Amino acid sequence: MMKIENNTVFIGMNTSYERSAVVLVGAPFDGTTSYRPGARFAPDQIRIDSYGLETYSPYMKKDLEDFPIGDMGNISLPYGNTIKALEQIKATITTLLQDNKIPLLLGGEHLVTLPAIEVLINKYPDLHILHFDAHTDLRDHYLGERLSHATVIRRVHDLLGDGRIFQFGIRSGTREEFEWAKTHTYLQPFDLTTLKSVIDKLVQKPVYLTIDLDILDPSIFSGTGTPEPGGITMNELLNALISLRPLSLVGADIVELSPHYDTSGVSTAVACKVTREVALLLTKGII
Repeated sequence: MMKIENNTVFIGMNTSYERSAVVLVGAPFDGTTSYRPGARFAPDQIRIDSYGLETYSPYMKKDLEDFPIGDMGNISLPYGNTIKALEQIKATITTLLQDNKIPLLLGGEHLVTLPAIEVLINKYPDLHILHFDAHTDLRDHYLGERLSHATVIRRVHDLLGDGRIFQFGIRSGTREEFEWAKTHTYLQPFDLTTLKSVIDKLVQKPVYLTIDLDILDPSIFSGTGTPEPGGITMNELLNALISLRPLSLVGADIVELSPHYDTSGVSTAVACKVTREVALLLTKGII
């Protein structure tokens, strides 16, 4: 296990590591952020503000305290070394899977998804990805770099190939990215209207859920590095999460909160509620 820093835990996630079935871990990395940095501060702020929530979700009709969910803190990541940071995230996720834990990764920027997928495909060769985001993240490189939060889903495609990545809410990207997606990913622009039909196709598949919170409109979620007007509402996102309950989720991440761009705290409150709902989604089949 990599070095872990743990100052506080997300509300209701007090189970010891040994007894936990679902484990939340922070990946405070924003080394490739292309516009406004600050996502590395999200995991700690989400934990602190989570105490404004109840542990019970009236959406899922479940309570965090009824399930073995643990918060192991943040991975201790180096500043200024993208490769090493990704290696340490990968090593941590590897340990979680070896110990039969379901990982819930808190970013950080979106590139932290890549090492999680690299590990999960070894255990689940038929892994499929649900990607909620404002941005395509399908560039082959950004400013000459192949590893970037702007290229992360393209790098995931390098691992999985065609027909296994399903993107929703996308409203920003280059012309080339949108054209490339037509033959390589399933891309639903602007909203979640076709999510139900995709869920029906994925019911028997292992699925990883990656949520870039900037899928939400900036009027709801302004605390992010790359705000993109025209997004979905919070209720739309919550209803989408409820609709995922039939799926076999083998892991998830929530990324791209930069809390200090929203001094009202509303964006962090949004991230906290999404974290609670996703954690409860991951408890499917756990007694």
